[in-house]
Amino acid sequence: MERKRDSPDAAATASVFVDRGHLSSGAEFEVFLSFRGPDTRLGFTDCLYHSMVGAGIRVFRDDEEIRKGEKIGGELLHAIESSKIFVPIFSRNYASSAWCLRELEHMVECSGKANDKVILPIFYDVDPEDVKLKTPLYLDALKKHEEKFGRDDVREWEKALTEVARIKGWGLKNRG
Repeated sequence: MERKRDSPDAAATASVFVDRGHLSSGAEFEVFLSFRGPDTRLGFTDCLYHSMVGAGIRVFRDDEEIRKGEKIGGELLHAIESSKIFVPIFSRNYASSAWCLRELEHMVECSGKANDKVILPIFYDVDPEDVKLKTPLYLDALKKHEEKFGRDDVREWEKALTEVARIKGWGLKNRG
């Protein structure tokens, strides 16, 4: 295994282990990026994605990996299951996306079942307190989801959010 480290700055301080011949435990991807497209796709997420790919890391990003005509839900869940590292990029509107919340719930489930899977959260323009549901930012989005999806789904998403928010991640609020 070879250890890759880009720079001492914020998100780049993540140590990512890359096995140069193959991925252990049958993982198809080394990293799964979960993000709210309109918030970060053309900025931070794009830079992170290209930096990882440039370092030789196999990264799943929805617009790169899902082929036209494929069912999005099943493909996303399969990509999560076949990844080793999950990187949820929490942004201001992350919780407004039911798909982001479903992905996060599945990441928590998969990491709980396997010791070789890890979640590395990035708090982009939000505080961990927002993700821990201690401010109105994510709470308001979840209330809207509850009207549409019901209390059971939202309760699971709340658990996933608060569990991942307790993981030490990288804060990128008010920073370039």
